[in-house]
Amino acid sequence: MGAAIEAGPVLAVVLAIFVLLAAAVVWRGGLGSGRGVLIAAVRAVAQLAAVSVVITAILRSGWWTAGFVAFMFAVASFTTYRRVKAPGGWPWFAAAIAAGVAPVLALVLLPGVVPWKPIIVVPIAGIVIGGAMTATAQAARRALDELKTRHGEYEAALALGFMPRAAALEICRPSAGYALVPGLDQTRTVGLVTLPGAYVGMLLGGASPVQAGVAQLLVLIGLLAAQSVAVLATVEFVAASRIRW
Repeated sequence: MGAAIEAGPVLAVVLAIFVLLAAAVVWRGGLGSGRGVLIAAVRAVAQLAAVSVVITAILRSGWWTAGFVAFMFAVASFTTYRRVKAPGGWPWFAAAIAAGVAPVLALVLLPGVVPWKPIIVVPIAGIVIGGAMTATAQAARRALDELKTRHGEYEAALALGFMPRAAALEICRPSAGYALVPGLDQTRTVGLVTLPGAYVGMLLGGASPVQAGVAQLLVLIGLLAAQSVAVLATVEFVAASRIRW
């Protein structure tokens, strides 16, 4: 029997139970809309089914692969914009994510650390883009909320002679930095608490534990670098009123 998880009725039932449990807990616990959980699960099924159909064709061509990575980046930027809902902020969210993603992908691809093979490039790019997206959205929301809540302190800093950017940074920068906490915790506890997806996926694919560990280390530290740059860029854009509050 192989190590792969087999699709079938049992898996479908288990997934349905997970979704209903999560939706019920969110709804009954007053944590939000249970409908949102159901919609997210249905979208995940539909989107993964679609990707599974087209991914074979995409991975046969370098150009199609580049286009798919660009599509992932566009979706990440738009998702961040919708999550934060800052007026006119979409280009700046895209710039913040790109600031984190571009140097990381360049450093792993250009020197040949990661082979230029679509089957490798797509998942690594997806992980880095997804991590930068999450960090950017969290940093922006924290920074904007902090500036709105502590607007009096911002005005006081201006009265003391601070320039607007410096005053905004004093208020929002510490809170926005908390967006890095999940990535830091994941990196600190890898192998002790969690075995992340890249590691498990490579093991299931037949790689040795050492090969899987090296790949996971590259992904984790690269992701941490991407998120750090993305959060810094986001804070600067908020402080400069590019992402308006």
